[in-house]
Amino acid sequence: MRLPLYQVDAFTDRVFAGNPAAVVPLDSWLPDAQLQAIAAENNLAETAYFLRNDDVFELRWFTPAVEVELCGHATLATAFVISTLLEPGRARMDFVTRQAGTLTVTRDGDVFTLDFPSRPADPATAPHPGLVAALGGPAPLAILDGRDYLVVYEDEATVRALTPDMAALSKLDRFAVCVTAPGRDGVDFVSRLFAPAQGIPEDPVTGSTHCMLIPYWAEKLGKTVLSARQVSARGGDLACELVGDRVKIGGKGVLYLEGVITV
Repeated sequence: MRLPLYQVDAFTDRVFAGNPAAVVPLDSWLPDAQLQAIAAENNLAETAYFLRNDDVFELRWFTPAVEVELCGHATLATAFVISTLLEPGRARMDFVTRQAGTLTVTRDGDVFTLDFPSRPADPATAPHPGLVAALGGPAPLAILDGRDYLVVYEDEATVRALTPDMAALSKLDRFAVCVTAPGRDGVDFVSRLFAPAQGIPEDPVTGSTHCMLIPYWAEKLGKTVLSARQVSARGGDLACELVGDRVKIGGKGVLYLEGVITV
């Protein structure tokens, strides 16, 4: 079986930056084990699979190790492939997912905006006792609890300087650990995301964790429109907005690879 495969760098306007995602269009769903094996072979943070269902698209995402219930950068990458290569000029795509409901992506010029659920975190009453030590930095200002731990530091320099113990982080009781701090130079907040237990030691740019970051910083900064930067080695920029119980996450994408895989 020969399948088309695209690789898109998301949340950036240049190759070798942002977060790379593989996108594989399907005519029908393959067995889950085969979807997982392709994602492991791609060895990217996420491989997205989609198929058309009337005028909407069914969408799933896999890391090299597991299927995930929500992914931002691979959703942007999928919308980029559809509206740039498969249906040039398409301005709206509705994606039906298995656990996150229907997600809409709109395109305005070269900016793709994701409409995702807001997922505010709560103050952690009993965070894992090894969390702070595993991150390897100073004592944080706050630790919040959601799907991921959200660890807040005083400044961007602290977030950039963290060198976590990935083996220790992989033993924690959450999907991932997000670290964040106020930004500078026109950026409202910065972040990094570690998910070694899911096959992603550090994710370059994580759209889904902004479902938690946006409501947190909107409250802290007293505004609903924010600029964010994920300060991984590759880095990425996100235009953020809190709209009721939804968040808008905007960014650009660029095609790196177009090819065919044989399975």
